Amino acid sequence: MNDHTILLIGHGSRNREGNREILQFATQWQARHPGWRIEACFIEHAEVLLDEGLDRAARNARRVTVVPFILNAAGHVKMELPAAVSRARARHPAVDFACTRHLGMGREMLAVLKGQLDRLLHQLATPDPRTTGVILLGRGSSDAGANGELARMTRWVFEDYDHDLVDLAFTSITWPRLETVVQRQIRLGMMQICIVPVYLFSGVLMDRIKAQTERLQAQFPHIAFALGTHFGFDKGIFDLLDSRIGESGAAEGGLLECDGCKYRLAAEAEHLHDHSHTHVHAAHSQGDAHEHEHAPA
Repeated sequence: MNDHTILLIGHGSRNREGNREILQFATQWQARHPGWRIEACFIEHAEVLLDEGLDRAARNARRVTVVPFILNAAGHVKMELPAAVSRARARHPAVDFACTRHLGMGREMLAVLKGQLDRLLHQLATPDPRTTGVILLGRGSSDAGANGELARMTRWVFEDYDHDLVDLAFTSITWPRLETVVQRQIRLGMMQICIVPVYLFSGVLMDRIKAQTERLQAQFPHIAFALGTHFGFDKGIFDLLDSRIGESGAAEGGLLECDGCKYRLAAEAEHLHDHSHTHVHAAHSQGDAHEHEHAPA
């Protein structure tokens, strides 16, 4: 695979620790496959953004496999990433750019989230599921399909456990928020609540979740809260990416979620955003506003 580059594309965070974790993940993934050439870049809030990352991956390569290291398919996966790949294909006509699917909310991710939940239940000394609520806490998006992926995951968790309440909440952009769901579960008789963040790595929003949970614990001291953490280094994530690389060779045309779609092209004028202002050396005020207005996939 000396002439084949695998490009891992993370969202990027204003919290530099989150970006460092993605680079650390790429290093660990490389260690699992010493013969592979793996590089990483980000959509925003980082030094190496999409166009530069694609150009670096194309150097001395005949083939580039783009891996969206993103949980849900919203605007970044559906429009911005296909547009960047299209530009890269024009700049590097001799290079074959193939694209895998984003991580998604499939059975592999369900196994990872169930592992998180099992650890939280153990932390609470295996309480009665009838009085123990579960909340899957996603980032939130203006894309209904992306929110729906997490809603499906919430239902799957409900089907696989005996808890009376398995609910969905979001950290930003859409509703309901964590505080509302916690208050509802307490009114319905929950004495313990497990909060499972659906996040790959640390970042600004993970810090917000910790602060929210601390406030809720102070507000409801009689309730036992167990808060999970990000899970990007779980073995299941490495295995899922391995399977994505295996699938990429068989995918006809190597298309992303909306790559080649005429409706995507019509929507780009309204929804595509220039992320150059989120470069780590740029002013952060614009980047802060952008992250709150447009949730990542």
